[in-house]
Amino acid sequence: MLIEQPPRIYRWLFPGAFWRMPAAKGEDKCVYLTFDDGPIPEMTPWILEILDKYNVKATFFCVGDNVRRHAELYDMLIERGHNVGNHTFNHVQGIRNLSRNYVRNIELASHYIDSKLFRPPHGHMRFPQFLRLRKLFKIIMWDVVTRDYSPHMTAKDVFDNVRRCTRDGSIIVFHDSLKAIGRIEEALPKSIEWLKQQGYQFKVIE
Repeated sequence: MLIEQPPRIYRWLFPGAFWRMPAAKGEDKCVYLTFDDGPIPEMTPWILEILDKYNVKATFFCVGDNVRRHAELYDMLIERGHNVGNHTFNHVQGIRNLSRNYVRNIELASHYIDSKLFRPPHGHMRFPQFLRLRKLFKIIMWDVVTRDYSPHMTAKDVFDNVRRCTRDGSIIVFHDSLKAIGRIEEALPKSIEWLKQQGYQFKVIE
């Protein structure tokens, strides 16, 4: 559960970041599907077809260099009504970079990604980096990470993570990346169907 659903103490490390969206009184319960690391031609178009099939909108946290190389896929995300966020230009981790280099990498990504949403790769960044970035972005973490990227997981494991950890307001992380191939093809449709059966509405992060 430490990975799939970060404990409260970890969430306290970044005050003001969004790990879970607040529930609105009197409204239906909601979830927020998100996808990290794309867009790439091997995965993103298939995910868009699945989302269209179920009439679901999501938020895609894009790597700037992928957008540079696959601009048509980025445009497709926007055209189909999904939202986008900044996920750095090269998928770099803040804890492994000087703050000025890290922020510069994110600013470079902003030349290709028109968004005030930011998610740090792996959720890792130094606290001074966080303090600076929260002045520029709405920082989106997660409530449920499916671990669809892990070779140690099966599609059933990924789906079970969604069933076990999701609650009202959950921000759920899947990946439109090569690492997710072999698990997401089964887990994503099953997860969407199960969430709909449980009465969840799907929203994008604004």
